[in-house]
Amino acid sequence: MLGTITPDLDEPRAGRLTISYAPDDSSEIRENPPRFTWLPVIEDTARYVLRLSQDPDFPSEGTRLFGPIDLNFFTPDTVLPEGVHYWSYAVCDDAGRPASAWSSVRSFAIAAGLPETPLPARAARYASADMAHPRLWMGAARLPEFRAAIAADPAHCTWQTFYDKSVLPWMDREIMREPAGYPGHKRVAPVWRKTYIELQECMYAVRHLAIGGKVTGDAAMTARAKEWLLEIASWDPMGVTSRAYTDEWAYRVNNALAWGYDWLHDDLDAQERATVRDALLARTRDIAEHAIVNAKIHLFPYDSHAVRSVSLTLVPACIALLDEDEDGEARAWLDYCIEFLFTVYSPWGDADGGWAEGTNYWMMGIAYLIEAANRLKSFAGLDLYARPFFQNTGDFPLYCKAPNTRRASFGDDSTQGDLPCIKTGLNMRQFAGVTGKGAYQWYCDENLRLNPGTEGAFYNWGWWDTNFDELTFRTDFPVVEATAPESGLRHFRGIGWVGVQHEMADPDKHVQFVFKSSPFGSISHSHGDQNAFCMAAFGEDLAIQSGYYVAFNSTMHRLWRRQTRSKNAILINGKGQYAEKDKARAMAASGRILAAEQREDHIFIHGDATAAYQSLSPEVTRAEREVYFVRGSYFVIVDKVDASEPVSLDWLLHANGRYELGTNSFRYKGERAGFYGQVVWSEGGKPELSQETGFPDVDPAEYEGLPVSTCLTARYPAATRHRIATLLVPYRLEEPQRIFNFMDDQGYDADLYFTDADENSFKVVMKKLANT
Repeated sequence: MLGTITPDLDEPRAGRLTISYAPDDSSEIRENPPRFTWLPVIEDTARYVLRLSQDPDFPSEGTRLFGPIDLNFFTPDTVLPEGVHYWSYAVCDDAGRPASAWSSVRSFAIAAGLPETPLPARAARYASADMAHPRLWMGAARLPEFRAAIAADPAHCTWQTFYDKSVLPWMDREIMREPAGYPGHKRVAPVWRKTYIELQECMYAVRHLAIGGKVTGDAAMTARAKEWLLEIASWDPMGVTSRAYTDEWAYRVNNALAWGYDWLHDDLDAQERATVRDALLARTRDIAEHAIVNAKIHLFPYDSHAVRSVSLTLVPACIALLDEDEDGEARAWLDYCIEFLFTVYSPWGDADGGWAEGTNYWMMGIAYLIEAANRLKSFAGLDLYARPFFQNTGDFPLYCKAPNTRRASFGDDSTQGDLPCIKTGLNMRQFAGVTGKGAYQWYCDENLRLNPGTEGAFYNWGWWDTNFDELTFRTDFPVVEATAPESGLRHFRGIGWVGVQHEMADPDKHVQFVFKSSPFGSISHSHGDQNAFCMAAFGEDLAIQSGYYVAFNSTMHRLWRRQTRSKNAILINGKGQYAEKDKARAMAASGRILAAEQREDHIFIHGDATAAYQSLSPEVTRAEREVYFVRGSYFVIVDKVDASEPVSLDWLLHANGRYELGTNSFRYKGERAGFYGQVVWSEGGKPELSQETGFPDVDPAEYEGLPVSTCLTARYPAATRHRIATLLVPYRLEEPQRIFNFMDDQGYDADLYFTDADENSFKVVMKKLANT
């Protein structure tokens, strides 16, 4: 029941870190109905009513009312007609009657032919759900048919592989006891990693033994699953495996209990069932209350772990518990999660499908989203995949991290310089099955081909059992025929990334270029890398993201990897962009893509990182970078920096090894490919070229045994205006190429001409100071 409400409605201005008021007349509506969001009032228990009409005066006969709505976000249960619509909201009483003034009126337009993605209202949401157990993955109604299928053919949907490799080994493994925690309760990376892997194995043991016993009718296997489950249920929910102690540990324990409670439900006696349910409910409450009450992801949606917990733990736990807890908490949490996923998700991107935290955290976040989406679809018939984000998000790794690249993209990445995790490919296969896009299946096939035997690597095994993934995919989705991906670019507008792929299916011709200038700045797992780029070509990383994500808040992470000096970017007076812990400053240190265009003979990208550099260098008035990728062959990079007082510039380029340096040129040779660069023109003076191998200020123990990269620095003297043009030419070592260039500056402009061996010419015009 709502507390005391004044007639006025608190409608504060939205900030960078908060949810916004949407949609409005500036919104591009990409699905029907649109998603409605607004800032909540101070009263936590407030409920809302939303009115919607095609008449701004909201006449009674032409106005629809939705309410009471428990949250400050909402997806209608019906599609809207084409045309302009108006909406506002108010606080309401329990009957849905307005109890405050109405909010400002906002408008939006619905175009014809948009994807139709309504969300059933709470009252009807679970009408088709089978409430018998199990509910996760294979419902009780499907089990008899599945049992018959594997009896006829044990290899059906790869069951035999799953049974042999992922079920039987846990029969004889010693059951894990409650972890001791950190030495002196001080977090250290080795104990964190060892324990999260062990707890992931606990989840494997419970889930796989329970499924194996249920499907085959093996009583001994079911009994062993119960032993694992009851041991885990005996652990202190608020102890060392609680969310507050280490959330990654807590998530794994929660999942073990959820799968065990669901699949062993009918094999537990009343006391055992109550024991497991109580443990699961206490742990789920801890995670839910953190996400909803403490982190407030409905207001501040940029908490990576809290948002991840919705898909990773809350959805499966609440499905398992639905209507079996006395206070109905599981239903309330599940409704919250579903509405969050159908309305706010993903806070890290938009309908283009990008993920601001980078390709590795796309892999992780999307992997858990896929599991939640599949559980919701099989249990309640709710289809998240129809939303445009999920139809398009496979383009993000496809264009920003090709299967044969290692350090040629942005953001935190736990693979330590290995190829993309095989889970990236399995995610792509899921989206191939959902969308029918053969290029996604090609990515999966290529990713698996290049990564044989890596299933047990910590960044795979510690998070996913691919045999289980294979089994569940095969039972629920089709395998799509692979088709080679097309060359071109993808501009992920919402996150400020541009991915370029040229001839990805042919390693002898393949070039990847990724450019970033993001409105998300350096928040979360993003870095201070606005207007930075990475380049890979001919099967080898060339211009790389330097360093390793050895652990969050390690010296490597804080002092190198997050900082602009580890990027292919510029420093101004030796300073980069803000990349520390203050989320507001991190988000404000942002960039934007001004253009990303496929032109007749080249791709053009234009980024503006002025705000990002002003975060540490307020004297900067302009920091822009233009990129010309000419005929799929070479790059011309133009940097433009203005300042209110003279500033020096360090132009940085990182590679896996050392360079050959000339006066104004440099060359890097890898194992199969290389590139050379040349300073074509600099208005503010000639550069001094130098290089340094290593990671200054980083504890060497953190990267012991790992390759060390080299940073090239082209240092330009202080000036209030810099205009720099740099040529980069990647090539196969067995087929080197040259791009010739000259300048014509007889007029007001400096015309830079580039010519290849076939006499194809390309011109870049540089405006000189006298003509500005």
